[in-house]
Amino acid sequence: MAPHTDPSVILLISGGLLLISLLASKLGGRLGLPGLLLFLVIGMLAGSEGVGGIPFTDYALTQLIGTVALAFILFNGGLETNWRTTRPVLWAGVSLATLGVLLTASVVGTAAHYLLGLPWVLALLLGAVVAPTDASAVFSVLKERALGFKGQIRPLLEFESGINDPTAVALVLGLTELAAHPGMPLLPIAWDFVQELLVGGVLGFALGQLSVRLLNRVALPLDGLYYVLTTALVALIYGLSALVHGSGFLAVYVAAVVMGNSDFLHKRTVRHFHEGLSYLFEVVMFLLLGLLVFPKQLLVVALPALLVSLVLVVLGRPAAVFLGLAATRMPAAHKAMVAWVGLRGAVPIILATFPVLSGVEEAQTLFNVTFFLVLVSILVQGTSLPLVARWLGVKEPLNSRPAMPLEYSPTGAGKNDLVELVLPPHSPVIGQRIVDLRLPPEALIVLLRRGDEYLIPRGNTTLLAGDVLQLLGAQPFLAEVLARTAAQRAQD
Repeated sequence: MAPHTDPSVILLISGGLLLISLLASKLGGRLGLPGLLLFLVIGMLAGSEGVGGIPFTDYALTQLIGTVALAFILFNGGLETNWRTTRPVLWAGVSLATLGVLLTASVVGTAAHYLLGLPWVLALLLGAVVAPTDASAVFSVLKERALGFKGQIRPLLEFESGINDPTAVALVLGLTELAAHPGMPLLPIAWDFVQELLVGGVLGFALGQLSVRLLNRVALPLDGLYYVLTTALVALIYGLSALVHGSGFLAVYVAAVVMGNSDFLHKRTVRHFHEGLSYLFEVVMFLLLGLLVFPKQLLVVALPALLVSLVLVVLGRPAAVFLGLAATRMPAAHKAMVAWVGLRGAVPIILATFPVLSGVEEAQTLFNVTFFLVLVSILVQGTSLPLVARWLGVKEPLNSRPAMPLEYSPTGAGKNDLVELVLPPHSPVIGQRIVDLRLPPEALIVLLRRGDEYLIPRGNTTLLAGDVLQLLGAQPFLAEVLARTAAQRAQD
């Protein structure tokens, strides 16, 4: 058997690259370099023109793995989206995900036409490919840097990066068809664009509701099977939406937002599972993309690609943000920060494989320029985020909530659950003892966190504003406690 098809060799190389990437990410954190950049570099070093000498030119496989990876990354991002903080930026995010993508594609396409000498259709195709911000890049870099922003910057960034991919995918597919078949009428392309977004959004909301009901009603014999179930749901939601000409990516993200803001069994552990799975896909995706590129080809387009990168960072993204948010009252400094965090990552590189696989003329040039733009974005924008945030005066300490030490896995019919409630200052139970609350005996307060201290609650324990209560009980009784204390559910 040839070495490159021997399963043992494939597993050895894959495990080695993953291990090196994880160790490198810790080193990157100390050096102030984003882990995604290191993953790309490791992939390039392992490739055919690097020290590893691994020959890899399978664009179809890369696109397949990239599509699956992006679906699960978006699902994890949706699960972590807190609707209370996202709702105020809903229309701003939608504006950036639609109008912002179109404006960015137009500005970058114009620059590519004059700087690279590409025909208008190909130039606009390149603009569409690099137009979306990347969910994996935004989520990963913000977590790595533990960056906290003032106002609504962070929820807007996370929401925009989660929903702008469908717009870009539909735009890239339409322009790819136009490039491969010149003279094709524009009306069907425009209709497909609108249909993908509408169908994907509606199906995602409906399937998210059905998924919550299924998770709460199905009784699986093993806890680990719930992870298999949610994995299957991601595949089903994406596949069904794509089959009926909707955006699978949008459907997966919307469904995950619905699920993440609803109560279902094993929610905490399911989220932990998908967080780890998302990170695994992130590493694999960037390693593959690094393997796929040829550094010598990047050098050929380096200068014009650098100029296009400057247009994207300095003109395209800021124009899209300031025009897309013109109707909002967001301060100019906050808009500038949103513009600077417009990170490009794996999504543009995956989108660049569509023209290659469709046989579009000069598609390889588009791919190489796209890869260069991503490198510049992660290297320049990704490494400078803390500095720019301080310079704009929008940085503030990240309000991270310590994880409660108790975990609970429902058994039997799964009627009970473990939830966290935060007591706000206006709660009617502030200053009262637990014994005086006369809570239903079916809802038990098992742990209390006050600041950085964990307390074992007793009957004479007096509740204070900001206390985090961990309660065990059946959903109806937990809901009763929530109503009587006017508490807020902590985001799991």
